[in-house]
Amino acid sequence: MIYVKLLLTAIFWGGTFIAGKSLAAHVNPLDAAFVRFTIASVFLLGLTRRLEGRLPRVGREQILPLFLLGCTGVFAYNILFFTGLHYINAGRASLIIATNPIIISLLSAVIFKERLTPIKGLGIFMSVTGALVVISNGHVLDLVSYDIGHGEMLICGCVLSWVAYSLIGKSVMGNMSPVASVCYSSVIGALLLGVAALVKGDLATMGAWSMADWCSLFYLGFFGTVLGFFWYYEGISRIGPMKASVFINFVPISAILFAWLILGEAVTPSLFIGGGLVISGVYSTNASEMIKRWWAKRGAPHPGWERSGR
Repeated sequence: MIYVKLLLTAIFWGGTFIAGKSLAAHVNPLDAAFVRFTIASVFLLGLTRRLEGRLPRVGREQILPLFLLGCTGVFAYNILFFTGLHYINAGRASLIIATNPIIISLLSAVIFKERLTPIKGLGIFMSVTGALVVISNGHVLDLVSYDIGHGEMLICGCVLSWVAYSLIGKSVMGNMSPVASVCYSSVIGALLLGVAALVKGDLATMGAWSMADWCSLFYLGFFGTVLGFFWYYEGISRIGPMKASVFINFVPISAILFAWLILGEAVTPSLFIGGGLVISGVYSTNASEMIKRWWAKRGAPHPGWERSGR
């Protein structure tokens, strides 16, 4: 089920692009980010209390890591993302964000000593290539001619923020459940975004927001944040940041599919080619572990395990 949850997480996150696009013309980005995480924090506090029986006590040694989670994955990510989109388009930003799994996987191998086997490496390469095929509309080689400007640097900072969020989260969950980690980091991020919205936002216009705007904000807060972050963290806890991060490459695929279904945007052959590469890459990265679990449940050793010493 953890793989199903990670896939649904990527689908929910793909939908956030559609919700965000519908908000762009009516709601200030800082206000949208603040309201999104305020909604998410309310649900997460209730969910954490129900699952844990109470709100877990935060130890002194956990304060700084949780604060860093709120700063990186919530506050910095949203500030850098929305600011970067003032300079470059969403497709180009998605291309840069698609490098997340590469950086997370390499740093996971260095920091957490996760084994980067040739099969995993091939799967990562295939999934990232598939995402690039979709984003570039099949003209991957044309991407190398792009210049790196202010917007690109901001989105690169966005990538680093998410990488830090993923890796810090791995250490936090050694002493705290995924839902509590997401809950506290969301609350911290919402408070920081609230300060930014008061200083640079336009919260006085909230009364003029339409029902569609509020529905989009609810989707961003509940599906894009509560379920998305919780299941992503659960995936990191169960299978590690390297494998979990590969599913991020489904985000641009699902975003384009939603754009086709909801906004009527055209679906090109590159979507099918790129989607096939992404699916193949995710399967290759996780296949060995899935097969091992399948054989273990049947009480039989995997063929060749004894010979290989595993």
